[in-house]
Amino acid sequence: MTQIELRGVQKYFGAVQVIKDLNLKIEDNEFIVLLGQSGCGKTTTLRAIAGLETIDDGDILIDGAPVQHKKASDRDIAFVFQSFSLYPHMTVYENIAFPLRATRTSKADLDREVRDVAKTLRIGHLLDKRPSALSGGDMQRVAIGRALVRRPKAMLMDEPIGALDAKLREEMRAEIKRLHLKQGSTTIYVTHDQIEAMSLADRIVIMHEGILQQVGTPSEVYSHPANLFVAQFVGSPVMNVTAATISESAGAAQVTVEGADSGFAFPRELLSRLNGKASAGGLSLGIRPEGVILAHEAGDGFLPVEAHIIEPLGSYDIVDLKVGSQMLRARTRSGYVANAGDRIYAKLDPAQAHFFDTESGNSLGVRL
Repeated sequence: MTQIELRGVQKYFGAVQVIKDLNLKIEDNEFIVLLGQSGCGKTTTLRAIAGLETIDDGDILIDGAPVQHKKASDRDIAFVFQSFSLYPHMTVYENIAFPLRATRTSKADLDREVRDVAKTLRIGHLLDKRPSALSGGDMQRVAIGRALVRRPKAMLMDEPIGALDAKLREEMRAEIKRLHLKQGSTTIYVTHDQIEAMSLADRIVIMHEGILQQVGTPSEVYSHPANLFVAQFVGSPVMNVTAATISESAGAAQVTVEGADSGFAFPRELLSRLNGKASAGGLSLGIRPEGVILAHEAGDGFLPVEAHIIEPLGSYDIVDLKVGSQMLRARTRSGYVANAGDRIYAKLDPAQAHFFDTESGNSLGVRL
């Protein structure tokens, strides 16, 4: 059992605070992904857990015991870097065996452990080869094998597949997920790629400028973003966000995006739920592309819009729509909108709409 907890962790580089009062609890066997833009503090957090960075305040606990004053070698944690960091003069076997030799493991035990890990990672046929003869994906498997072979309490991974091409990244994502399910180890994985985060994580920890923004399952952070940053960082394409006003007309709420002459119809109960929740800074509407519904003919609740740009993506298209002075992106079946400039009709699915306080960026927690 390996549980990791961060309590009030602070980290400065000179005058710059890169981790700001971080509190996080990671359960045994959990796969946690630290997600955020470059420079948000996610790698520094990972290195602090590993003992490769000192912290200025707070506590890091492993299985309930504080470790912030322990050296990295005393924390029993494995670290996989983005660069493969293999010894070029050693074979795959020797690279994987290296951590065990450093602990004076017997020859028989060493051989058994190396071959067991190689079998798990499906690289048993590569044991006699040197890194120069391997593909990028196989080199990363060797790097993971070297980390796994000593059976650490937890596995930390810093963008381990970031240097691979798109096809290999997809293969390695599946491999890492399979390995986690098989080994059942506590894993913390750093990435700026939200597709990796969504496909791998049990829970995603989203960071921005050193501050934890939201922790939740992939479904939670996608469907219930805590603030505008999360809403526009998670998802591909990102959530549409626009300034909006809400009024009442003909017994229904009208949500009007900035610059539009008329609004989208919403159930009237939206008015009472939002009443008094937004600050004087205004209200922002958020809706994902799949919540923007298109039709070729006018209908109840549909507004006329213009197709501006069409992005064909194989099984579906992303269509940019001019609504007032704003652009809203809609996800449609392939070929549904034939040409840019076509007149089409759109409405918003009220069940998929989110509302945020524009000034603070925080979700108002109002859903229909």
